[in-house]
Amino acid sequence: MTLDEFLSWDPEDPTGVAWQLIDGEPVAMAPGSATHGAIQGELARVLGNHLLERFPCRAIIEAGVVPRARSDMNYRVPDIAVTCEPPTADQMVHEPVVLIEVLSPSNEIETNANIWAFTTIPSVREILSIHSTRIAASLLRRNADGNWPDNPIPLGAEDTLRLDSIGFAAPLRACYRTTVLATRR
Repeated sequence: MTLDEFLSWDPEDPTGVAWQLIDGEPVAMAPGSATHGAIQGELARVLGNHLLERFPCRAIIEAGVVPRARSDMNYRVPDIAVTCEPPTADQMVHEPVVLIEVLSPSNEIETNANIWAFTTIPSVREILSIHSTRIAASLLRRNADGNWPDNPIPLGAEDTLRLDSIGFAAPLRACYRTTVLATRR
């Protein structure tokens, strides 16, 4: 299936499951756990509050993006996309700056494949993969020369999450405020 066919496709699925197009194949996205959703919601809220003074920058939940690699047959859906492009009625975000995935045990392979596809999008400066089973994350930040590092920056429960491309900094633990993980030490 091509990207154009996918964007006009009706899967006739009454459940409302979200779909991605991965190398020409429509792939249903597995529903996230309550913890996954809480992290996604909390992180979108914290980022949204931070971005209030940077309009039109905004955090968008489950916004579609098209990687540059094989762009005619890929449409990926990160958990959160941050963009500073003006709002549109399009089905996708064209110039994301930050992309965030919540990593769950059931979606680890798909999420890692998405992350490497995201590195082909020229506007992306940072990619965050945040765990849903423990307070931890991995951050890929594009180097000054435009290349990506060989390895992500690991973040633990006591670390500060910094997204330099949007001037954001907060304790990583704050992203877990509304989860059962927040009560564990």
